[in-house]
Amino acid sequence: MINNIPEFLYHLLIEQYGENLTNTITKGYSQKRPVTLRANTLKTTIENIKNTFDSLGFIYKEVSWYKDALIMENISEEDIKNLDIYKNGEIYLQSLSSMIPPIVISPKKDENILDMAAAPGGKTTQMIALSQNKAFITACEKNKIRAERLQYNLNKQGANRVNVMIKDARQLDNFFSFDKILLDAPCSGSGTISIFDKKLENIFTKDLVSRSSKVQYDLLNKAITLLKPGHEMVYSTCSILSKENEQILQKFIDTKKIEIIPIDTNVFLNATFLPVSINGTLCICPSKLYEGFFVAKLKKL
Repeated sequence: MINNIPEFLYHLLIEQYGENLTNTITKGYSQKRPVTLRANTLKTTIENIKNTFDSLGFIYKEVSWYKDALIMENISEEDIKNLDIYKNGEIYLQSLSSMIPPIVISPKKDENILDMAAAPGGKTTQMIALSQNKAFITACEKNKIRAERLQYNLNKQGANRVNVMIKDARQLDNFFSFDKILLDAPCSGSGTISIFDKKLENIFTKDLVSRSSKVQYDLLNKAITLLKPGHEMVYSTCSILSKENEQILQKFIDTKKIEIIPIDTNVFLNATFLPVSINGTLCICPSKLYEGFFVAKLKKL
């Protein structure tokens, strides 16, 4: 271990970002983030949620780039989970970084959207809420137990225009065709690790990054096949390693299958961004408020 993170990861970060930024990232790994959540607008409004918190004396901050999200202060997840508004699906606990991909994809009425790796359903339910329950979403999850958890969350949130498929999205038939696709790809989690995880050295390995990048390539290849020409998709990971992000995308850019639609990072105030090798993509640095996260908006050529 170096700086309380696996030696392999440390060297990857040094190689990609240099010593100063690696130290900033390592500091981000040591932060305990506040509870963040969003109002489920399928069942309530952000005003109702604020009123509930006000009546309970809970302190919160608003999120400038997402009116339905709140940052809670001095409140634990357990406190939130004991509330009726949590139990009946009026709020959803979700990290700020993971709220960004659905906002970037901007789901609209009557769009046919594929969520390729949907469980446990945070981004799925957020997308359907953003569309005011008027998009239609196909949510894939290959693991039966995780798919059941996904369906539970969809039911709890009142997301009734989502079809769950217990299937590896890589195995979807090519006759499917979608207006938009969210590929929040399985990854090493290099943006979300904690230096307090005692098993970290055993979990975060060279093999994990290698396996993740292979799955990411295959999923993106399938996504491009299923996306309608001229339409847009979002590729995201909770990794900050270019091996799982830009290097995957570049292979498809080079073959002229996709192009980058630039994301305006100025929208996401309070986030610190790491340098990226593909202009228009964003990579969030782990910090007090944000997990490390990579997001790219792509258009099929």
